[in-house]
Amino acid sequence: MPSRETAIVFGVGPGLGWALARRFATENMQVAAIARDETKLNSLIQSEGGHDIRPYAADVSSGDDVLRVFDGVDRDLGEPDLVVFNAGAFQKANVLDIDPADFERCWRIGCLGGLLVGQAAARRMAKRGHGTIIFSGATAALRGSAGFANLAVPKFGLRALAQSMARELGQQGIHVGFVIIDGQIESERYRHLIDERGEDSLLAPDAIAETYLQLHRQPRSAWSHEIDVRPWSEKF
Repeated sequence: MPSRETAIVFGVGPGLGWALARRFATENMQVAAIARDETKLNSLIQSEGGHDIRPYAADVSSGDDVLRVFDGVDRDLGEPDLVVFNAGAFQKANVLDIDPADFERCWRIGCLGGLLVGQAAARRMAKRGHGTIIFSGATAALRGSAGFANLAVPKFGLRALAQSMARELGQQGIHVGFVIIDGQIESERYRHLIDERGEDSLLAPDAIAETYLQLHRQPRSAWSHEIDVRPWSEKF
């Protein structure tokens, strides 16, 4: 069994997913990064460089894909100590205009995917009596807004799943966490807002990643299940 911890991050893009993978790698973890598009993932890893991160391609809404990834990571890196579910999909639409196919797709990726990943991770961790599973939430996990049903429904479901998992798996040594990301994450798309709102007015991906790492490192006598993060300037 490898002496280093193994982390798996599902839903790795250039924002939070990559920040998580990179932060775990700097903790001397072996990191598996999962995305639907392996070409983009490889380009991201190659452009950054200097990190022990291994790419895998998967559709989180496919049980076969999820199991294939876990089996591959077991073989290549060892069974996971930390698994993060950061995948999601969103198509903005008013309720009267929602395409049922879009609704189902968002739910399958953002909620069913969480179940598939959570099950596969928990089955491995339960055998060893330890491990951490963290789900990425959002403001939409707490309240649905106009035009955001396609996001709120999967996130509500994912939060419920995480709560049930925490209550079932805690006594087996598995720490289940849910992080509510309450605000806009800094990216090229939103960077112009910094000029309007001020410095540190958007959630920095690296800062969020630090919270996930701290959640994983918590002693089991004082585990947190749900944590929310937001910039200092955000109005509650």
